[in-house]
Amino acid sequence: MQEFSNKIAVVTGASSGIGRALALESARQGMRVVIADVDEAGLDETARLLEDLGSPALCVPTDVTRPESVDALADAAYERFGAVHLLCNNAGVIVGGASWEIPIEDYQWILGVNTFGVVHGVKSFVPRMLAQDCAGHIVNTASMAAVTSLPFTAAYHMSKHAVLALSECLYHELTQTQTKLRVSVLCPELINTGIHRSERSRPAHLALQDPDARQSASAALVMQALSEGMQRGLAPEVMADRVFAAVRDERFYILSEESWRDICNTRLEDIRLGRNPTFCVPAT
Repeated sequence: MQEFSNKIAVVTGASSGIGRALALESARQGMRVVIADVDEAGLDETARLLEDLGSPALCVPTDVTRPESVDALADAAYERFGAVHLLCNNAGVIVGGASWEIPIEDYQWILGVNTFGVVHGVKSFVPRMLAQDCAGHIVNTASMAAVTSLPFTAAYHMSKHAVLALSECLYHELTQTQTKLRVSVLCPELINTGIHRSERSRPAHLALQDPDARQSASAALVMQALSEGMQRGLAPEVMADRVFAAVRDERFYILSEESWRDICNTRLEDIRLGRNPTFCVPAT
């Protein structure tokens, strides 16, 4: 997709971070923007920023863990604009802890948002986008966690590996059937966002049954390290720039800095050689 002016963008997870940056960059490219998130206060702030750019947004509070909520988002977008040209399935959450200590509700929440949020976006929007029979693009936000495996974040890594696999399958399906839709997968490194504070926007139906269930030392250490790493991370706007460059180039993989790619290459070598997994972390 080469032209963005007067086209329609839908962005989930738009209340902050990469989602907000994608929404604002969409507006700067001349697109009309539909923003969605479960965090309504953050959504309102993104809408205000879009208004400042002279681009009033359609705000649709959306819980991406619920298929009917994403269906309602698609209905709202098509009712208002009649088309969607850029879909950014971006909502994401994270918690830490050893795989045997992470409460089952956390697995359900993380997979519900990070994985099924993308599934619901694909199912709600792609059939309608195909019916438009015009150029369009889907961007699914995964992570460098989709191509690496680090300890004490099992649920998050699982969810992002699944997004990568779904996106690769979708790529082949769209190209093999000769459609006008394209797809990219965004794999950010540590970005200066508020994802480590995901708990603030957790839906009630996925709340922890036991509030003390996640009080392990490993969980606390992981979230502290994540918070510190993100403070040194790239600005979300860098990711938005990468996304629009990739959409223009019809480039599938939107990857990270070299230190993360080195970890990915080490993992591939482990698999190729049949050796045990190598523990390594990116240079900071």
